[in-house]
Amino acid sequence: MPQSPATPPPVVEPAVGDMFRWRRVGADDLADGGVVAPGDRLSWPRTVGIGLQHIVAMFGATFLVPVLTGFPPATTLLFSGIGTILFLLITRNRLPSYLGSSFAIIAPVTAASASHGQSSALGGLVVVGALLVVIGLIVHLAGTGWIEALMPPIVTGTIVAIIGLNLAPTAKTNFTKDAVTATIVLVLLVAVLIFFRGLFGRLAIVVCVVIGYLVALARGKVETDAIGAASWVGLPDLTAPSFHLSVLPLFIPVVLVLVVENIGHVRSITTMTGVDHDRQIGRALAADGLATVIAGSGGGSATTTYAENIGVMAATRVYSTAAYWVAGVGAVLLGLSPKVGAVIASIPAGVLGGVTTALYGLVAVLGVNIWVSARVDFTRPINQFTAAIPLVIGIADFAWTIGDLAFGGIALGAVAALVIYHAMRIVGGWRGTVVEPSRENVRS
Repeated sequence: MPQSPATPPPVVEPAVGDMFRWRRVGADDLADGGVVAPGDRLSWPRTVGIGLQHIVAMFGATFLVPVLTGFPPATTLLFSGIGTILFLLITRNRLPSYLGSSFAIIAPVTAASASHGQSSALGGLVVVGALLVVIGLIVHLAGTGWIEALMPPIVTGTIVAIIGLNLAPTAKTNFTKDAVTATIVLVLLVAVLIFFRGLFGRLAIVVCVVIGYLVALARGKVETDAIGAASWVGLPDLTAPSFHLSVLPLFIPVVLVLVVENIGHVRSITTMTGVDHDRQIGRALAADGLATVIAGSGGGSATTTYAENIGVMAATRVYSTAAYWVAGVGAVLLGLSPKVGAVIASIPAGVLGGVTTALYGLVAVLGVNIWVSARVDFTRPINQFTAAIPLVIGIADFAWTIGDLAFGGIALGAVAALVIYHAMRIVGGWRGTVVEPSRENVRS
């Protein structure tokens, strides 16, 4: 869920009939403190340059997810680009957004792949995408009020935190495989954030992965045979999904997280551009869902709107959707290079261990930030227990099997958060034992 930067002067929303007609503006407008609206663009060379920045910004997180889950990186890049283009079309070029890999899928995909193979994990992603499309259609017709009532900040923050903390053992496993490289990467990550600002600072993950990769290569920890054998141009590996009822419960929390991420992203764009995009939330959810269905149908990762690209827009003050078309097409081209995919797939465990030690912790902190931003009152028992019990369930990775259905720690924790909150609110409110939460606790 992205942070909201300072609000700039309002900009003009593009006309409905002008999807591919961007109004040309000059660089002087930026120099005078102006912004480039979603329906505007700079010269094409400058627009391409901004688009390339978006590719670099999304690259670090997008390629890490397939490497961590065992999916082909080139396939994920291909469907990430296709998903971004699809998102722009469905939202009628009004929402400047990039769809990258979602970290919320790592735990359920890993568990599903271990029990029924990678195709079963892809089947879970297809179901996630389909549910997101349905939710998007409902939101488009009925608004987001029902989501905010179902999942107030205490619930959404808890679910997001559980996902990050549940992944901690995975980070440790990779870290211990090459502790030297992992430590170097982790120290470099913190150092880049300390010493650099602007775009270079925001690309700390990419920078540290590259340096860590070179360190591991020098230490003989990188397998390069597949890189040499891969061709420069070609289709990536495509895998069809299969559907197993037993793994589907693992993916329930992913749907909830993607809903929260998309709503938060759209509202951040509203803050940045000065244009109210709430009416586009349903389209954004449906677009992300359809992109996930397509990705899951071919072997790619579930997609989500990316906070990393929010940072590029905040720094450049360029919100033009034209730049995102450049980024989407660029990702598709990268996905059509097996050589690029082979290089990414060769990233060693030590590098991944160092990066994910920080990244998984940041996912948990995003959950905490939801609580802080909404001013959740933890003196209230309803908030204390809605967070406390699910967190332990998720961190300890409780498991529960009913017949063919298997529920892991994330799924059980998410269900527990929802049940505990609403049971205490409804029954406790009826009995007078639970004070009704303040409005801050029911606002997204």
